[in-house]
Amino acid sequence: MEIFTEVDAQVQNLRALLGDALESADLVAVIEGLDDMHAVDTITAATALIHCGERIRAAATGVIAARSARDAGQAGLAQSLGHRNVASLVQEITGSTRAEAKRQVRIGESLRASATTTASPGTAADGGSADESEPVALWHAGLDRALLQGRLTTAQHDAIRQGLADPPLSDETTERHEENDALMRDLWEIAADQLIAAAAHDTPETLSAAARSIRDRLDSEGAARRFEERYARRSFRVWTTLDRHKRGAIDFDDEGYAWAATIIANALRPRTGGPRFVDAEEKARARSLADDPRTNDQLTYDLLRAGSLADAPAVFGTRRAGVRVVRVVGADDIADPIAHTEDHLHTFPAAVAEQQSCDAGSVSVTVDSRGNPLDVGREHRLFTAKQRVALAVRDGGCRWVGCDRPASFCEAHHIDEWARDDGHTHIDRGVLLCRFHHMQLHHGGWRITRHGKDDFVLHHPRGQTSALPPRPALKYAWTGFEPPPKRFRPVA
Repeated sequence: MEIFTEVDAQVQNLRALLGDALESADLVAVIEGLDDMHAVDTITAATALIHCGERIRAAATGVIAARSARDAGQAGLAQSLGHRNVASLVQEITGSTRAEAKRQVRIGESLRASATTTASPGTAADGGSADESEPVALWHAGLDRALLQGRLTTAQHDAIRQGLADPPLSDETTERHEENDALMRDLWEIAADQLIAAAAHDTPETLSAAARSIRDRLDSEGAARRFEERYARRSFRVWTTLDRHKRGAIDFDDEGYAWAATIIANALRPRTGGPRFVDAEEKARARSLADDPRTNDQLTYDLLRAGSLADAPAVFGTRRAGVRVVRVVGADDIADPIAHTEDHLHTFPAAVAEQQSCDAGSVSVTVDSRGNPLDVGREHRLFTAKQRVALAVRDGGCRWVGCDRPASFCEAHHIDEWARDDGHTHIDRGVLLCRFHHMQLHHGGWRITRHGKDDFVLHHPRGQTSALPPRPALKYAWTGFEPPPKRFRPVA
């Protein structure tokens, strides 16, 4: 759709909802008079209109950034208007924060680069040699097109672009290195395409985490280097302010952060939306914690003292706090060089998984190429502990559209009712849902279905359906990444 046709369509939608003679001062009162669905339609149309404007603004920002390049000196466009750089100009025009202005500049520069520049002339899209003048599309060209076509918001575009970063390319110009660089660009392009598809149901935060995880799997050497760099920056500093407040600051390494976050989450889960308990003793413990007058931050602070004085059950309840790390081992016993945490899918070098295995042992879960584990049957009404591990490995957290709750905050839902549908406790008929969405499903008229081992499908009470595909980062964990087929890419 032409962009101004889309703008006109959304303006007409808003006119139909709010009326032609609408004064700004009357907005709240008019919308208050709408029913629920028309109120939702109003914010939907307004958001679509904003996204059209953001696309235009991003393209204009990219052009202005090019005309304000550092080598232009005082003759640059932003500089001639009295600004140090283009971000300062954008901030003044848009009234945004400095961080938001810089984000707009990044997006604009990416759009212009795809439209006007080439990646390494002399390398064809299929990895072979090409004429020096033959243009080659940048790996993020598809990402930029998706933004301009309205399939991505600017926030989603930036999350994917920054999360994947640029592929690691060689400084050398030998034929072997050029072929490898072409392969890396292809892998990054495919990853971007898959994340664009996921953007239909994932938030920018989820896309950013998935992009970083995929990048680490595609570039295991870079992942190990970044892990070591963050480890070298670890620090813990305490100081006293002038008014005698005792303060502290921690810069975590990856493994230390995972441990700290897991310990706090385990201790506070009953107050922060974790799964409901079946055991009577755990129910009583959860009620006691929910009724505790201390804030979550105060409880976290007191947890540090309690953790150094008490045993694990006294602090955490029946489940000992720990970080589960998942490492994929192929049928040929070749292990993936990258592992990931069960919660949040943070990536680690394989050595971390090996260390964890030595310290705490391991659980083997056999899965197919899509992460589907083996079945167990109808012997148990509830999913067993090992089945829960398998579900966490496959799902990575709540499968509801747009939810980012980790596996430890989820409950196992039978998509076939135990009594009504003669439901079996098969893993392929179960799915992880956070407590909120599990209750929403049972009490709000929603349901989830699945044909064989295809994607789960969420059915809205009003009849709409939404696919619940696996997390993009997990697709890479199960299927790996073979060299993509040779293909032609559109030139810039």
